[in-house]
Amino acid sequence: MFIGIIGATGNIGQRLVGEALSRGHRVKAFTRDTARANATHEHVTWAALDVFDSDAVAAQLPGLDVLISCYQPGNAAADFEDTVEKSIADPSVYATVARTLLRALEMHPRTRLIVVGGAGSLEYAPGKVTVDDDERLHASLDSLGLPRGYAAAVRGHRDALTVLRTSNRLWTYLSPAEQIGPGERTARYRIGGDQPVLDSDGHSRISFEDTAVALLDEIETPRFVQRRFTIGY
Repeated sequence: MFIGIIGATGNIGQRLVGEALSRGHRVKAFTRDTARANATHEHVTWAALDVFDSDAVAAQLPGLDVLISCYQPGNAAADFEDTVEKSIADPSVYATVARTLLRALEMHPRTRLIVVGGAGSLEYAPGKVTVDDDERLHASLDSLGLPRGYAAAVRGHRDALTVLRTSNRLWTYLSPAEQIGPGERTARYRIGGDQPVLDSDGHSRISFEDTAVALLDEIETPRFVQRRFTIGY
């Protein structure tokens, strides 16, 4: 398959590039600055892309089977605090990018879109969402070492999911586990829908590496078209 990856130099994006190439797929890797390209392979090409320009995105779609968006403001892999600050300053960017991508897909309806979003919109109980409960949301942010102001970004991710849910495009939304970071590629994980997957200690966690595995598994064997899913150990 031919897979486009937005944010290909980011924490998840760079693992996605490697995982896709290891499975024999072709990759078009998108970044704001191609000087950051960090993978050289005969089956990967790099291109600069403005994700706020729907025409520019549409121009890159011909031939792609799947477009994965790992968009974050800034580059969390290089400067996590900068990404957090920018996400708080303008949490609307996530919904804006979702709209841009959907507009780009209007002329390419067979291209599948997968958006990697946030865990904050997951339900802690059926029909009950953390972003609607300030006390619970603040406690979650405290436990993750994030400033409480990041609640705005969590709601921004939820708004992007809402945008996708009103679309008839071939979208999929991944809410990773609450705790996500570098780790081991085990290729062992569990899948959930709208509620987090918890381990035996009650934690929602996953590695960047296994997030890439789960995304490629979903690309190769689609299960969540026009749906959200989550993962965890």
